[in-house]
Order: sequence, then C-alpha cells, then structure tokens
Amino acid sequence: MSKLNEIVFINSFPKLDLHGFDRDSARVAINDFINDNHIMQNELLVIIHGVGTGIIKEETHKTLKQNHLVLDYKIDYFNEGCTIIQIKI
Repeated sequence: MSKLNEIVFINSFPKLDLHGFDRDSARVAINDFINDNHIMQNELLVIIHGVGTGIIKEETHKTLKQNHLVLDYKIDYFNEGCTIIQIKI
C-alpha cells in the first residue's frame, strides 16, 4: 500500500483507456488488462476512466474490488480520471 502513495509519475506504467466503453465491455477489458499484465509481471498499472458521470469509474472500482489479483488501488492525486493499481506479480 505504501508503494502506491509514493507514485508521482505514471507515464511509464501500462495504461488502459476506457473512454467510449460501456459497463460490460469495461469490466471485460479491465480483467483482461490485469491478467495480461500479471503474466508480464507488471506490478503497477493505470486505468483511465475519465470523470464524466462516474459510471465507468464506479464499474472500474467495483471490478477491481472483485479481482483476486488486485492488491490495492487509488485515484491519482493529480488526475481524478485515472486510477493507479497494484497487482500481484
């Protein structure tokens, strides 16, 4: 958990942009993104869900809570349209 609190620059982490996705396709894309990065042993990931009405943000956090590979996640300090995720490697 402390690892996520130390992150300032997120440009070097793998990203998934969910702009234009609906809830169901976002859920599938998030789980696939996490599984792929788990295989590649990337510990820190970024999901860009945008601000908007908050529907995709809610679905993102719901999906992250249910995924057994996710250790921790938080909203980026500088951009509330992004969530930073720490997964098991």
